[in-house]
Amino acid sequence: MRPCPFISRQRLFAAIALLFAIPITRAQQLTLTPLKPTASYEVGEKVGWNVAVTGGQFASATYTLKKNGLTVFKTDTLDLTSGKGTIETSLDEPGTILLNIRGTGATPAPADPAATVPARGNRGGRGGRGGGSAVAGALVAPQKLQPSSPRPADFDTWWEAKIKQLHEIPANAQLTAADSPKPMVDYFKITMDNINGAHIQGQLAKPTGGGKHPALLILQWAGGTYSLPPSRVVDRAAEGWLALNIEPHDVAFDQPKAYYDELNRGPLGNFQSIGQTDREKSYFLAMYLSAYRALDYLTARDDWDGKTLVVQGTSMGGQQSLSMAGLYPKISAVIVMVPSSCDVTGPEHGSAAGFPDWARDAKSKANPKILETAQYFDPMNFSYHTKAPALVAMGLLDETSPAPGVWRAINQMQGPVEPLPMINSPHQDTPVGVQKPYQVRSQEWLDALVKTGLPPPRP
Repeated sequence: MRPCPFISRQRLFAAIALLFAIPITRAQQLTLTPLKPTASYEVGEKVGWNVAVTGGQFASATYTLKKNGLTVFKTDTLDLTSGKGTIETSLDEPGTILLNIRGTGATPAPADPAATVPARGNRGGRGGRGGGSAVAGALVAPQKLQPSSPRPADFDTWWEAKIKQLHEIPANAQLTAADSPKPMVDYFKITMDNINGAHIQGQLAKPTGGGKHPALLILQWAGGTYSLPPSRVVDRAAEGWLALNIEPHDVAFDQPKAYYDELNRGPLGNFQSIGQTDREKSYFLAMYLSAYRALDYLTARDDWDGKTLVVQGTSMGGQQSLSMAGLYPKISAVIVMVPSSCDVTGPEHGSAAGFPDWARDAKSKANPKILETAQYFDPMNFSYHTKAPALVAMGLLDETSPAPGVWRAINQMQGPVEPLPMINSPHQDTPVGVQKPYQVRSQEWLDALVKTGLPPPRP
C-alpha cells in the first residue's frame, strides 16, 4: 500500500492565501425588464422586454418566443454589443408569451480585486437560470382566454352518480386526540372511509374550548407521498379556524421519511398514471372524493359556524380545490396558487397543460382514452359551477401549471375572481420570494375570512 501524501500546514495555508489573493471575474448576467411593469398587454399591443448585460459582455443572445407555453412562433438573435437591447413582439389573439434567452459570444469583465467569491446570476428574468440565460413571461388579454375543448356532455351526471356512490358508504370518521404543539389549540388525527375500500387520513385542529368556527380544508400538492407537519393545521387553528388537512393518498400522514421513500419506489411514485384510461379507475376519482368527504365532515360538525367554508391548496392541492369549488355548493371561498391540470386538452390546440401531462401520454401511447378520462378531472370543467369568491395565483414562468390553462379555468367561474399573476414565478418559489405576492395576499384573505366570512376588498 502506498503511503498517503503529506502536505505541511505551512504549504496549505500558503495555498489558501494565494487562492483568496486571485481576483475573481464577475459572471455575465442577463436581466430582463418588461416594457410594462405588470407584463400584461392587450391584443395587438407591443409586448417586449429590455435586455441588459452586467458583469461582462455578450456579443449577442439567441431567444425563442412561445405562445401559450407551447407553440414557438419566433426564434431570433439580439445584438448585445452595446450591453443592452430590446425584444418586441405582439399577439393578434388572447394568450401568454414565454421568452427564453441565452447570451452568446461572452467577453469576460475586468477582474474585480475586491471579489472573493463568484457573483451569483442575476435573478431578473427568471431567477434560477442565472448567468447567461433567463426566462420571462407576458400576458395578452388573458381574461378572454376560453377552453380549448367543451366539457364532456355527461360530466355533471357522472359526478352526481359518484357523489351518490360515496354517500352510500358510511364515513366512519375516527378522531384520535394527540399532543398539540401550541397552547389553546386542540389537535387530532383523523381517518374516514372512502370508495372501493380506501381510506382518508389526515389531521384536524381547532381552538380549545366551545364555540363555533369557520372551517378550512387544506389540500395537498403532488410529488409522491410525504408527511404532513402538524403546523399546517395548528397554526390555522391558532388564528380561529376549524382546520382539516388530508393526504391525497391512502397513506399515514405522520411517518418517518423512510416510510414514504419506500412507497414512492412503488406505484405511488407515478400515481397519476394509475387508471388513466378509465374514469372509473382513475387515481384522481378517490382523491377528489376524499376531498368531498372531508368537506361533508367539516360541515356536519357541531362546531362549524354554518357559514364560512374555505378550500385552499397549491399545485395539485389547487387542482383539487378548484374542482371542489365547482362541485360543493357550500364552499364560500377558494384560495389557490399555481393549480395544476387545467385545460387538459390544451396541447391538442397549441397550449401547454403541464402536470399530469395526460395529453403527452395520450399521444405517446396512441391511446385517446387517456385524454377522454382526463377531462373528468380537469378543474376547468368544474369551474362552470363555481360561485364562491376566489383568489387564484399563477406564475408566468410556470411550465408545470401553465398560466394559459389557469386563466381558462378562472374565466369560466360565475363568482368574483381575484387573479394574481406572479410575473417572475416558475412553479416553485425559486428564487425565494418570487411567490411572495401570493403569500401576502392569501394571508390577507384568510385574516378577513376568519373574522367576517368575506374576502378583503380588492386592491
